[in-house]
Amino acid sequence: MLRQCMEALGIKPDGYYVDCTFGRGGHSAALLARLGPTGRLFAFDRDRDAISSRPDLARDPRVEIQHGRFSAVDSALEERGLAGKVHGILMDLGVSSPQLDNPERGFSFRGNGPLDMRMDQSSGATAAEWLERAPEADIRQCLWDFGEERMARRIAARICATRVAAPLRTTQELAALISTIVRRDHRIDPATRTFQALRIMINDELGELRRALARFLKLLAVGGRIVVLSFHSLEDRIVKRFFRDTAKASADAESGPQFVLVFRKPSGPTDEDIALNPRARSARLRALERTT
Repeated sequence: MLRQCMEALGIKPDGYYVDCTFGRGGHSAALLARLGPTGRLFAFDRDRDAISSRPDLARDPRVEIQHGRFSAVDSALEERGLAGKVHGILMDLGVSSPQLDNPERGFSFRGNGPLDMRMDQSSGATAAEWLERAPEADIRQCLWDFGEERMARRIAARICATRVAAPLRTTQELAALISTIVRRDHRIDPATRTFQALRIMINDELGELRRALARFLKLLAVGGRIVVLSFHSLEDRIVKRFFRDTAKASADAESGPQFVLVFRKPSGPTDEDIALNPRARSARLRALERTT
């Protein structure tokens, strides 16, 4: 949904823009193509592999790429005197295709690799380490809250029973355990919800999203926009409620609403988007604009 993201940002050639999830630089490259010589792009990512993946973009004098969480973007930009001066902030949530496709990262059950799942491999516990020591109740709650897994209780119990003899270390070990409990669905693999839940928990993805959205408002210039592309209902629900509540809270100001929704309903992928990337079929795009 590259085209829709760029259109939603309403890019000004001389504006200041933020790509909160650099990934492999696709959105950043598209932004730069629309910026003039005085425009600026600040890009962030938790994954050091992503940061080092596009040296061509890093050499552009209009670009600054940093390693870090997007909940810290506000501090980085405030240090540069950019509070209230940013024209667009883009967030492309979730795990990237290169992360999913690399078995060594442990995000996918389709290959066999270490049960890692950290977006930032320089800090924090891996999924294997957490599953080895977490109480059964915490595992169960994680699978239910972040994966909406109906068999959360049974999966958590089996994980705890299994780790007594040998802790789970690889993605295929965990996927095989789940396959003995969850009935195969023609739409998704039995392990899908559990892997999603663990990834979200390990990276505190929903907490990061809530913190970032609350901090981004003060960064926006008049006419500036926050654009968020999400891929599952847990993320989209947070964005929807935050944008709605922010716009509603500012609607009664004497000078007029300070924030407005760019779209009444989220924008979804086209058939062409899905053909190019089947993972885009669940994508939802929302945007909020500062008006005064």
